[in-house]
Amino acid sequence: MDIRRPTCALAVLLVFCLTELAQCMNAKINFREKEKQILDQILGPGRYDARIRPSGINGTDGPAVVNINLFVRSITTISDIKMEYSVQLTFREQWLDERLKFNNLGGRLKYLTLTEANRVWMPDLFFSNEKEGHFHNIIMPNVYIRIFPNGNVLYSIRISLTLSCPMNLKLYPLDKQTCSLRMASYGWTTDDLVFLWKEGDPVQVVKNLHLPRFTLEKFLTDYCNSKTNTGEYSCLKVDLLFKREFSYYLIQIYIPCCMLVIVSWVSFWLDQGAVPARVSLGVTTLLTMATQSSGINASLPPVSYTKAIDVWTGVCLTFVFGALLEFALVNYASRSDMHRENLKKTRREMEAAASMDAASDLLDTDSNATFAMKPLMRAGVDSKMRQCEIHITSKPKNCCRLWMSKFPTRSKRIDVISRITFPLVFALFNLAYWSTYLFRDEDEEK
Repeated sequence: MDIRRPTCALAVLLVFCLTELAQCMNAKINFREKEKQILDQILGPGRYDARIRPSGINGTDGPAVVNINLFVRSITTISDIKMEYSVQLTFREQWLDERLKFNNLGGRLKYLTLTEANRVWMPDLFFSNEKEGHFHNIIMPNVYIRIFPNGNVLYSIRISLTLSCPMNLKLYPLDKQTCSLRMASYGWTTDDLVFLWKEGDPVQVVKNLHLPRFTLEKFLTDYCNSKTNTGEYSCLKVDLLFKREFSYYLIQIYIPCCMLVIVSWVSFWLDQGAVPARVSLGVTTLLTMATQSSGINASLPPVSYTKAIDVWTGVCLTFVFGALLEFALVNYASRSDMHRENLKKTRREMEAAASMDAASDLLDTDSNATFAMKPLMRAGVDSKMRQCEIHITSKPKNCCRLWMSKFPTRSKRIDVISRITFPLVFALFNLAYWSTYLFRDEDEEK
């Protein structure tokens, strides 16, 4: 009888039983229980102290390195008068803490998750230009900590911040503003803690970002380490470049101001005798322009320099005020013309009376002949002067004088000149204004 056959069968049966037993044991493993055991093992009392910072790279005594990246979820408001902006973002920090290494059970545990930040060491980062901020706790606190088998720690949280943004409004509303987001260490110096931007797209922005009056042109990441009398502190910053949308201001400010200026020119075409119409038109446009200007300044902070919108509203207000003053000048010229016409009429009456007296003197006696010759001599002199005037005025006139001769009164000439001068000067102002502010250099903006 061959003894090898039962032995082989027994070996096969033993291997099969061991395999089934191993599968049964794996099926009964509770990995959540394993996570608890691992957390108790690495974070238990006397095993981990959250007050002690991690070691440097490769376990050296150098500074702990924290990599940071951001995801900008939304930018809600950008306030000109308060010089601030509100942003909601997902903030992430990642660093290596070799004290948190654990066995991943053959790759079955990818990471451990915590929701209590005080269980592990955390960087003391703060936002240096923050005015207000809050965490999100609906439905649960929007925060988590992931511990990876090699000791890497990932901290992620969703926060909303209101940050200060000092603005230069000299070119308002044709300006661009740069708003920063600054993050720095509060207590750890660069000898103990260093912040670095995560390699490969450290800042991400949601694709459908919509702002009512601005457009996010680009963003830049940089370092902003600060030195004080207590040491040097690591700092990171993000510069967000916003361009103001001009279409809103074109419709709400520039076009209405142009219309008010043009309406004020209507008085040049009204009769100079229509005093109520011209006065009411000038005063109404002036008050409307002043109200428009005050409404614009009410939505802006009081600054010590002149803004581009101040130049525009100031010049438009000057044109409207000039149209009102033009009517005052026309009214004065009209009264002067009337006074001159009355003087001419009186002079003609006196000359007619003098000529009648001269004719009557010719009929006097010879004794009065010497006295009768004087009016005749004056008449001869007057006729010679008139001939000289005719000779002088018979010189050829230029086109401007020939055209102005069609309007005999000074008041009418002032109106005619204003009809041409005001639109021409306003057009030249527009050319200079838009050339200055639209085609400016980038260096001048900075």
